[in-house]
Amino acid sequence: MITLLAFIVAIAILVVIHELGHYSVARWCGVKVLRFSVGFGKEIYSKRFKNSETDWVISAIPLGGYVKMLDEREGKVAAHELHSAFNRQPVLQRIAIVVAGPVANLLLAILLFWALFIYGVPSLKPVLGEILPNTAAEAASMQAQETIVSINGQVIPSWEQMSWVLLDLALQGATEARIEALTTQGDIVQHVLSLKALTSDDMDENFLRVLGLQPYQPLVRPIIGKLEEGGIAQRAGLLQDDKILSVDGQSIKSWKGLVEVVRSHPGQLMRLEIERSGMLRILDLTPEATNEGNITVGKIGAAPHIDQREFDALLTNVQYAPFAAFGNALRKTWEISKVSLKALGKMVTGDMSLKNLSGPITIADYAGQSAQMGMISYLNFLALISISLGVLNLLPIPLLDGGHLLYYIVELIKGSPMPEKIWEVGQKIGIALLVTLMALALFNDFSRLF
Repeated sequence: MITLLAFIVAIAILVVIHELGHYSVARWCGVKVLRFSVGFGKEIYSKRFKNSETDWVISAIPLGGYVKMLDEREGKVAAHELHSAFNRQPVLQRIAIVVAGPVANLLLAILLFWALFIYGVPSLKPVLGEILPNTAAEAASMQAQETIVSINGQVIPSWEQMSWVLLDLALQGATEARIEALTTQGDIVQHVLSLKALTSDDMDENFLRVLGLQPYQPLVRPIIGKLEEGGIAQRAGLLQDDKILSVDGQSIKSWKGLVEVVRSHPGQLMRLEIERSGMLRILDLTPEATNEGNITVGKIGAAPHIDQREFDALLTNVQYAPFAAFGNALRKTWEISKVSLKALGKMVTGDMSLKNLSGPITIADYAGQSAQMGMISYLNFLALISISLGVLNLLPIPLLDGGHLLYYIVELIKGSPMPEKIWEVGQKIGIALLVTLMALALFNDFSRLF
């Protein structure tokens, strides 16, 4: 329910802002707006306010919306209202009306980021974890626990910012990144990270791992923190704060090591050596065999003791004064827009996998996850999706705002409107492209699920 509600609220906000952009500029240009609809399909609710010519509508399918304006191409217009018809407006005003929707989404993102930067955004420090072997990071002599200070001269305050900057460089076709880092001894070191190893299939959320980079995580010791009621571990006699020393004679140094051993022994008897209150004890247990996809793994129903102070030390609060926050909000919106456009371009040219295209199911999933993480995460999610909506609508695809914008630019250059036949053909092409993209996005969504 949280996921569904978070998704509907997000879509409603983004659609209303987008369509208000079109509506506001249309009214400012003197165009009559017949309908303002949130959603498509059957009407659920309709209201016309006093002294208004617009029907405000909520429709059944909450995956978009539209503003319907008086237009001779969509029906007969009375002579006394011709001056209020969209198609009778000067081409520059029509361009302004079309662009206003995507611009409204980008402005929303700027305002959201501005508010977040003033309030403060908890973020992960750009501290490197274990450098993965045989990778570009290892070749660049980067070391675990180094803190990234800057990339190509740009200050890096968080792990998220580091990810965006490196992704932007990779999409630009850059072959290397000049990295300045701070060691645990307080020394500044320089690295040249090669980006040549990245391929089109690597441009997803795991591209940093391909480079050999992962965030630092404190060592989680093999100490029992929680036990599942009635679980294997509890029935075997394990108690909270027990420290696992070895399993079948194999020394255990971390919780990760314990998990690996347990998972690899489903249904097999294991002998644990533990330390409890300074005393050594021996316990036997048999991990429960559980199916995960196509493999069978062992589980015992136990969770580790976490020293929250160690994890809190890895967090930073990215916060600015109002003026600086606005500048950073502008920069972040611009950077994300650039990365989105470059990624879309790479998909079109085949230089980036179409698997990165996401649809409503994935968006709904992220909406639910961010909502459960708190208001800051949800507002950050809204800003990101608002940018995506703005950028997508500016693409030169018929039916989208960008397609109409292209027609009007051509009209501005040639001095006369595009022929009706070209409009009709464009509409059909636009429908085919959008249906194909939606089908592909849904296929990717279901592939991620199953």
